[in-house]
Amino acid sequence: METLRLRIEFHDRVGIVYDVSQVVSPKNINIVSLQVLPNHMFLEIEALGQREELALLGELRSIAGVKQVETIEVMPYEERERQLKAVLDSVSDGIIAVDHKRRITVFNPACEKILLLSAEQAIGRDVAEVISMDIPMIKSLENGEGYDNKEIIITTTRGRHHYLSTGRPVKDESGRIIGMVSALKDMNQVRDLVYSVTKPSMFTFEDIIYGSEVLEKVLMMARRVAKSDSTVVIRGESGTGKELFARAIHMESMRRHKPFVPLNCAALPDSLLESELFGYADGAFTGAKKGGKQGLFEFAHEGTLFLDEIGELSPHLQAKLLRVLQDGKVRRIGDRHETPVNVRVIAATNRNLEEMMLQGQFREDLYYRLNVFPLRLPPLRERPEDIPFLVQHFLKKYHSYQDKKITGISAGALRMLTKNHWTGNVRELENVIERAINLVENGEIRQEHIVLDEARLVSSRTGRQMEEVLTATSLKATAAQAELDVLQLALKTYGTARKAAKALGVSHTTVINKMKKFGLTAR
Repeated sequence: METLRLRIEFHDRVGIVYDVSQVVSPKNINIVSLQVLPNHMFLEIEALGQREELALLGELRSIAGVKQVETIEVMPYEERERQLKAVLDSVSDGIIAVDHKRRITVFNPACEKILLLSAEQAIGRDVAEVISMDIPMIKSLENGEGYDNKEIIITTTRGRHHYLSTGRPVKDESGRIIGMVSALKDMNQVRDLVYSVTKPSMFTFEDIIYGSEVLEKVLMMARRVAKSDSTVVIRGESGTGKELFARAIHMESMRRHKPFVPLNCAALPDSLLESELFGYADGAFTGAKKGGKQGLFEFAHEGTLFLDEIGELSPHLQAKLLRVLQDGKVRRIGDRHETPVNVRVIAATNRNLEEMMLQGQFREDLYYRLNVFPLRLPPLRERPEDIPFLVQHFLKKYHSYQDKKITGISAGALRMLTKNHWTGNVRELENVIERAINLVENGEIRQEHIVLDEARLVSSRTGRQMEEVLTATSLKATAAQAELDVLQLALKTYGTARKAAKALGVSHTTVINKMKKFGLTAR
């Protein structure tokens, strides 16, 4: 039915509403709605012809105290309803409201997505019937107490729903409870929000410093597997950068915008590690957090879970991990229900898993489930070509931390670094450079500033340990050879003397003079 909406502005007095009705009623005009506010009256009536409308407006304006009468497009209550609907439709939280009899009165689109139910199917029905009796909303409707961020996991005929809920009772002027409003936030959104706030800085393959062909081949394989969802096992000694590679694989994958969750399996006792990985239900054990807690598998949903030191898992946890990898579902400690999870697992270890299998310390079925794509990171002693690049990187990194003017590193000092065995790999090299920066006053890092963790040095060509006594005569030859090795590598990598000088942290003139000394040319 078409209607005519009017706004009547008047001086407030007793009987103004009666006078307006006396004008409208004798004409047998149907009043659809009437809304009275201070000094304003909003009237919605059935539509009139042009002559009848003009006559009505004239009579209304002639009423004592009426200041203005005009037609409007929307009644105030309609405008508020439309604004409220726009707000409810735009928020990402699910909003559900019930009256004092638990009947649903509001069910916004976000709520439809979270609970997998349309508003048409929900509005007017008992909330206990639509969702569950075991929700805090029903209890709060009885006791009048609000609640904040309660984790709710319910199973209905439509599936399993996992969300956080915050609720407040609605009361009238006398304090009686006349309804309840609750906000629902999908747990996936909660995880994404937490991760966006707390996530550490991520590394990419471009952040990996290297110059050797052997590491370049590993990087090429890692880039390829990053595009897939295959499980990866990264093998390598301590300090070779296993977690760095895991983060780079995550950032190169389709999961880059989802959580990357690292966990060192050797850092926690078995019982705590189980609850961290799989979570626990409410009341699962003494001291358990009320309402339970989600595990890292749930938190890493649609992202990547990095399990470092995977070889330290107990047989019990190996079995539980295998079950999750096979079924894609996780069960919290003390819970009867399983939650589907979509997680890519990257594992890492410095132990010999094959030997552990033979000794019965690592499950064979788990080994083959994890070892879909193995990556081996070579130790630093197998790639001495990377050492000059890493040294320059660490010099730049730690130079800014201290108020010192470090001009570079001497050839003799660099030669010492390239000949060392590096049992601690890149991590040990970084420690040595930081140690040297602490020892040097200003200027160049020299041999006396290099304090190694081992007395014995290793021949990078043969890989066997040998004692080297750095005498005055051998020192000169060693320094010259180090200069030549580094200069040749820099020229080969960067192509020009200017670019090589920048990479080595020296002047262009210095590189030109060294090239003349050794008879080198840039390509």
